[in-house]
Amino acid sequence: MEPITILPADLYIVANRTILQEFDKKVLISFYEPIIGHLAVSLYLTLWNDLEKTQALSRELNHHHLMAVLKASLKMIKEARESLEAVGLLKTFVKTGGNLNHYYYELYSPLSPNEFFNHPILNVVLYNNIGSVEYEYLQKEYQKIKYDTKDYQEITKNIDEVFDSEVAIGSNIEAMERCPGEIMVSDKIDFDLIASSIPKGILNERAFNKKTKELINQIAYLYKIDTLKMIEIIRTVLNVYGMIDKNNLRLTARKYFQLNNGALPTLIYRSQPEYLKSPSGDSSMRGKIIQIFENTNPVDFLAAKYHGVKPTNRDIKLIEMLVIDLELMPAVVNVLLDYVLREKNNKLVTSYVETIAGQWKRANLKTAAEAMAFAEKEHHKITKKIPEGAKKVIKEPVWFNKNNEKEQINPEEQKELEDLLKEFN
Repeated sequence: MEPITILPADLYIVANRTILQEFDKKVLISFYEPIIGHLAVSLYLTLWNDLEKTQALSRELNHHHLMAVLKASLKMIKEARESLEAVGLLKTFVKTGGNLNHYYYELYSPLSPNEFFNHPILNVVLYNNIGSVEYEYLQKEYQKIKYDTKDYQEITKNIDEVFDSEVAIGSNIEAMERCPGEIMVSDKIDFDLIASSIPKGILNERAFNKKTKELINQIAYLYKIDTLKMIEIIRTVLNVYGMIDKNNLRLTARKYFQLNNGALPTLIYRSQPEYLKSPSGDSSMRGKIIQIFENTNPVDFLAAKYHGVKPTNRDIKLIEMLVIDLELMPAVVNVLLDYVLREKNNKLVTSYVETIAGQWKRANLKTAAEAMAFAEKEHHKITKKIPEGAKKVIKEPVWFNKNNEKEQINPEEQKELEDLLKEFN
């Protein structure tokens, strides 16, 4: 499609495809502005203002109006508009013909903070743009409020306990709802070439459905993979039915990227997300240890365990496997590292780490407290099966079965615990 020249006299209408709220303005400035810039955010707010309160459609305006309000050239406005389109805040349609072009702009809601932090592309771009300090500040600012209600009794009523049932009334009205836009990736891969390069007896003709194609394009964009390399990767991830194993596809593409570009520091240097942290206020020794697991990224945690010595490349690769390939939470990785180092005399035995990591992944452990409890339970199950005479003395982590508010720990454990806390204070 040939580029369309935009003129000040060209007309536009804004359509509201969502429910816009005041909180969205805060999200735009905190999360989107570091990525798309202040002019793009100003353009979004101006188009929002053109809607005049809760109208679904604005009046017809010309682009000179935008130039006057934003004090920007049409070239700058066009670039700002394209930035909004790229992050899913705006869709643009144009009707050509006659003396003027007519533009139709659809506004979409920003992602919520939680959606943004968990978005595979925007989250990484934000981290790279603002750095770790600002990123962690944002996480704290938008963290969920946590309150320990274990000593409370829930007395919330169900709807049937409060209201009598009424006769249902059918309705075909489609009411407006909150609707974030899609983050779309252009076609990066020639699927016809892939299909012709892999024999039909190996590749199932139904392998390339719409969702699979979208995933392949996203992976090609994220990991900078061209069609020829993608053919090699797809050949290795086909199952016995000739279909593409999507998890294996992600893993293989990620490994290819790491082999050519090194680690993904935005992942391995990330600490536990705020929404998965324990409620604050626990001043027990166990509570302090949990805070260390939650507020330290795995690389820094391992360096502290090595008394400040930088982890080796082999150690970094092992952490990458845990964080990137198995997608374990950072605090869970820290618990795992601490546990293995204690059991294996300060050695990270790869095969042992992988065995435990696979088990913890299947158990879907997300928090430090869950990982600690699971490690204690599994450890005691194993030691119970060993005959008394054959049991080896294993130096358990100081957090094993220790309620430090009630139980005494020996001087050696006390020093070990103090050394651990000292490393992070």
